[in-house]
Amino acid sequence: MLINLSIQNYALIDHLNVSFTGGFTTITGETGAGKSILLGGLSLVLGKRADMSSLKNKENRCVIEAVFDIKNYHLEAFFNAHDLEYDPNTIIRREIHPNGKSRAFVNDSPLTLDILAQLGKRLIDIHSQHQTLQLTEHDFQLKMIDAFADNTKLLAKYKTKLDNYKITLQEFDELIEFQKNANKEYDYNTFLLNELEAIFLEEGLQEKLEDQFQQLNNVETVLDNLSRGSQLLRDEQVGIVNLLRELKLISTRLSGIGTNFSDLKERIDSVFIELTDIADEMETLQESVEPDPAKLEEVNNKLQLLYDLERKHDVSNISQLLEIKEVLTTKVTATQNLEEEIAAKRNLLLELKDELDQEANLLSVRRKTVIPEIKEKLEHSLHSLGLPNATFNIEIFPTEDYKSNGRDTLSFLFSANKGSDYNTLKKVASGGELSRIMLVIKSILARYEQLPTLMFDEIDSGVSGEISNRMGDIMLNMSRYMQVFSITHLPQIASKGDHHYKVFKTDIGDHTQTQMKELLEDERVFELAEMLGGKSLSDSALAHARELLN
Repeated sequence: MLINLSIQNYALIDHLNVSFTGGFTTITGETGAGKSILLGGLSLVLGKRADMSSLKNKENRCVIEAVFDIKNYHLEAFFNAHDLEYDPNTIIRREIHPNGKSRAFVNDSPLTLDILAQLGKRLIDIHSQHQTLQLTEHDFQLKMIDAFADNTKLLAKYKTKLDNYKITLQEFDELIEFQKNANKEYDYNTFLLNELEAIFLEEGLQEKLEDQFQQLNNVETVLDNLSRGSQLLRDEQVGIVNLLRELKLISTRLSGIGTNFSDLKERIDSVFIELTDIADEMETLQESVEPDPAKLEEVNNKLQLLYDLERKHDVSNISQLLEIKEVLTTKVTATQNLEEEIAAKRNLLLELKDELDQEANLLSVRRKTVIPEIKEKLEHSLHSLGLPNATFNIEIFPTEDYKSNGRDTLSFLFSANKGSDYNTLKKVASGGELSRIMLVIKSILARYEQLPTLMFDEIDSGVSGEISNRMGDIMLNMSRYMQVFSITHLPQIASKGDHHYKVFKTDIGDHTQTQMKELLEDERVFELAEMLGGKSLSDSALAHARELLN
């Protein structure tokens, strides 16, 4: 609900601050007084693009601020989703600067115009000739039927299932596309993997093969050196082991002479044991080493294969080859398991489709059930608004497509006169008829939906007398459920308002300004009398005005 509007430096408005309450508010004023200016300013805080020509004083900024009571609008999720500070009394401010820049704030949090426009649609619905064209749109017509059928929860359930179905369908399509590409690569990846598996890769393999190759490739050198080493150690006369044995005897004799030689003996004994063990090992190695051309060729072939694989995959060690092997294994396994995965996803799609069809069919049934009552209410209301022969032909037909609001297509046909063929509203309804139909539909929606504030901009154009009186009654009844504004030229409608505001121009010095004020009881009488009979107020016009108010 709009509770306050402040406008500074906009068009003919220097400064305007006006407060509103709930119920039905009517706004009147002579042609050109500035009612459209008021709507233009309000549209800016609802997200409309700014126009620099709208600044009254081009050197100062334009500031428009609106305060809304939104505690019953359930907008907490919207505020959280867009990182805005929520307050039951929300303040929207729009600033337009002389340099052309425009800024928007909600509760002092900056936001983009797109988000502001989304919020604005949830706060005020300004009915204009452009919006009347919505009446000819399929989705708007279905929205009315769904509101009447109380399909809000069912639609939310359907949309959740539709989202799940679309996500699963996208995953299924991606799997099919992946399979096409994977099949092309499968044979090549399998070949590469088999190459890597054939060499039995493991950490340290390259170092182990390189060590084996060095020994096998230098076997003669190894045998010569082992033989020479054994000779140095084991020669009977000058061998190191025999010489060390004599040294060991000397140290034994010395240790018998004095304990201070014991450490020396132990050290020599230790060296003798170690050197003897070395001599034994060299003899063992000499016996075990022998030329093996076949083994050398085998080791060399493995090494060359390993080097070739590293060059092929552009890596430098076994660890990197193992990583590539793991990636190839994953790809090959994934391709092998694709058929099972695709089959499982296909079955899930069928289950989700079945659930979605159930929800869509239930929506269709509920819609068809309420159509006769909607048709009766629309025709009855339009008969009282000067369209005594207005009739509708409304039918629901199933389609194969899953849309955001179900699988139905709607035939919403209208005839204003007896004997006339039914046709779409766009083709057969006049502007005045569309306005009256829209008013009736909004009045129906008001009972079944939490609509935002409604502002009708001269919806009464082209009507007068008793018809305008009945239109006023409809808007007054709507105001029991929501805040309703009507900008009107008709006294019959203006008199219905719980509150009555007048927009007027005043000349201050060399400048003309648009102002707005709430009329007191006596002022309303004079305003209505002027609307009835012009500036020269007759007793009959004043009496008629009082009668309308009473």
